[in-house]
Amino acid sequence: MMLRLVVPKGSLERQTFELFAAADLKIQRSSEVDYRGTIDDARIDEVYVLRPQEIPVYVADGMFDLGITGRDWIEETGANVVTLGELVYSKTTEKPVQIVLAVHGTSTARRVEDLPAGTRVSTEYPRLTERFFADHGVRADVRLSYGATEAKVPEIADAVVEITETGRALEAAGLKVIDVVMESNTVLAANPTAAADPAKAHAMGQILTLLQGALDARSHVLVKLNVAERDLEAVVAVLPSLKSPTVSKLFGEGGFAIETVVPKSTINVLIPELKDRGATDIIELPLGKIVH
Repeated sequence: MMLRLVVPKGSLERQTFELFAAADLKIQRSSEVDYRGTIDDARIDEVYVLRPQEIPVYVADGMFDLGITGRDWIEETGANVVTLGELVYSKTTEKPVQIVLAVHGTSTARRVEDLPAGTRVSTEYPRLTERFFADHGVRADVRLSYGATEAKVPEIADAVVEITETGRALEAAGLKVIDVVMESNTVLAANPTAAADPAKAHAMGQILTLLQGALDARSHVLVKLNVAERDLEAVVAVLPSLKSPTVSKLFGEGGFAIETVVPKSTINVLIPELKDRGATDIIELPLGKIVH
């Protein structure tokens, strides 16, 4: 029993390879342009690197057991896949990307219903866009875009449906967002038949655990410190841990050693606060994985 895996080529390629490496599932290939790779893991037979737009269909058709793709492309293709879990990472942020409807900055439209019938819409998501407009009762002329979508307003299109992480590229093109079509995260998707196989499903779950554990570790750090008995309660009170901190009696001394996992976003405030409350020998350590 071994799995065939497909991962995305293009904008998410580097981040995906970094995630697999952090999960101790390093993808190796002969060059950066090679479409095939291997992982030194008995659960994975082979790895392909293909465009994320194609991955849902290939996984649904059984060419691959498992694939990394965006929720947006699953919705666009309508592929019959099983979503095993979300993997929250993207090109620049740890937040979901958005598929948005945008118009020229001078437009008076504030939502999709404000657009007139026959509005020309350029997008790389024609099926998703057609469903969105139909759901809101607006008849639109949806046209497939092969790139540079935001540059087509107002001469070629009246509006665009485009993916964005920050909205800056749309603003730079003189556009404004008037509606959100959907939010999308990267997901681990499986072929339904493969996911129904107990042995393959078990292996898929283990791989998902490693990937999610590596992602969770990115936003947390391990903090170790020492504290005198008199200051123990005050120090523990400010520790925002995943669970209760580990507290151990120091050998031959009247104090305690504490270690706990805390959000990385709080560490710049936490360490000075711990020192103010009597903590000493404070150490911050990076984490490889957090598995709940």
